[in-house]
Amino acid sequence: MDKLNGMVVFAAVVETGSFTAAARELGQSKSAVSKQVSKLEDRLGARLLHRTTRQLTLTDVGQAFYERCQRIVEEAEEAELAVTTMQQCPQGRLKLSLPHSYGGRHITPILPIFMERYPDITVDISFNDRRVDLLEEGFDLAVRVGILQDSSLIARKITEVRSHVISAPSYWDKNGRPTHPQELADHNCFTYANIDTPNIWRFPQAGGGDISVRVDGRLHSNNGDATLEAVKAGLGVARLPTFFFCENELKSGDLEEVLSDYSQARMGVYAVYPHARHLTTKVRVFIDFLVEQLAKSYEDVL
Repeated sequence: MDKLNGMVVFAAVVETGSFTAAARELGQSKSAVSKQVSKLEDRLGARLLHRTTRQLTLTDVGQAFYERCQRIVEEAEEAELAVTTMQQCPQGRLKLSLPHSYGGRHITPILPIFMERYPDITVDISFNDRRVDLLEEGFDLAVRVGILQDSSLIARKITEVRSHVISAPSYWDKNGRPTHPQELADHNCFTYANIDTPNIWRFPQAGGGDISVRVDGRLHSNNGDATLEAVKAGLGVARLPTFFFCENELKSGDLEEVLSDYSQARMGVYAVYPHARHLTTKVRVFIDFLVEQLAKSYEDVL
């Protein structure tokens, strides 16, 4: 237990940035925190922190040790939380940030099930395609689709969606149907603003590796529904994930897919939330609910 306590104190010092802040978080004195870190360094025979009057920085050894002890501390907390979670009734206000299209099509329809299951939770939803700052704006959780940016947040994969290159048949009749991804460079391709590289479309190849194509077009939007309407009107080409597809429109031929041998790229759907150490029961049960409900929806489109 002494070893684990030392890891807990050391991790708190690193995460808060000072002995004083760590002492406040742990409910200990500054001197007690400092002594435990020094004792840990003595036991390991290595200096973990560079100490100056202005700041603390990790040594190379300290960085490596922190990454490992952080996981151990989190697992210990997870074990304890698993027990207390079973004994607690999830309750309170759950503030969510959901993307317009995916949230409206897939999460909104299942919310009544969640709310009936957990009657003491009040759900507060903001539909927004921009990447909100969860901590600054007070969100408990955000659902994000695509490739995640590096951040200090924690992400759990809920499911996957496929992306397809589509347009109206009238557009393809007028401009030709591409047979290779590189031919898209000559088409009016609509791009989605809320990703890092909207003008680069990547296509997986059967033999491995990706084909990267630089595209451009007359519509650049941060809303998938606006893009879909322009595509249905025959104005250009879009690469949209499965959840945009309307079965009746595909069956009727109002939309037509091309490059099906290349375009089966899969994007993750993630629940993103602050550090697991601050994960509340209401957030935990909502994430588990999303996995339970939405993993099924992906099975249906395979």
